[in-house]
Amino acid sequence: MGAFSIAEKLDRLFRQHKPEPSYMAVAEAVRSGQGVAISHTYIWQLRTGRRDNPTVAHLTALATYFGVPVAYFIDDEQTRRIDDQLQLMQTIRAAGVTEIAMRAADISPRGRDLISELIQKVWESEHKADG
Repeated sequence: MGAFSIAEKLDRLFRQHKPEPSYMAVAEAVRSGQGVAISHTYIWQLRTGRRDNPTVAHLTALATYFGVPVAYFIDDEQTRRIDDQLQLMQTIRAAGVTEIAMRAADISPRGRDLISELIQKVWESEHKADG
C-alpha cells in the first residue's frame, strides 16, 4: 500500500466537496447515476478504514462521483497532484474569483494550463513568505 490509505484519500474527497455530501447521498447517486450497487454503510466503512479492499468497480464509481480519475485511489503521486488541484479550486472559490475561473472556460487548454501555473507560482511564493 502507498503512503496514503484508501480511507485517507476518500476522506479528503469528501472534505473537499462543498457542501460535504452524506453517505446516503453518495450511495444513491452512484446507484442511480452509474448503476453500481453500493451502500452508504460500505462508503462509511471505506472512509473510516473499517474496510480497505474495495473492488475496482466501487473505486471507479466513487472516483466518478467525486470527479477524479480512478488513479487517485491507486497512485499516490496522482493523489498528490489531484489534491493540489482540488485545493487550488477550493481556494479560488473561497477567494471569490469564480468569475475568473468561468472566463477561463473560454480559453484554450494550453492557456488554462499557463494560468494555472501562474496562480500556483503566486500561491507558492506567498506561502514561502509566510514560513
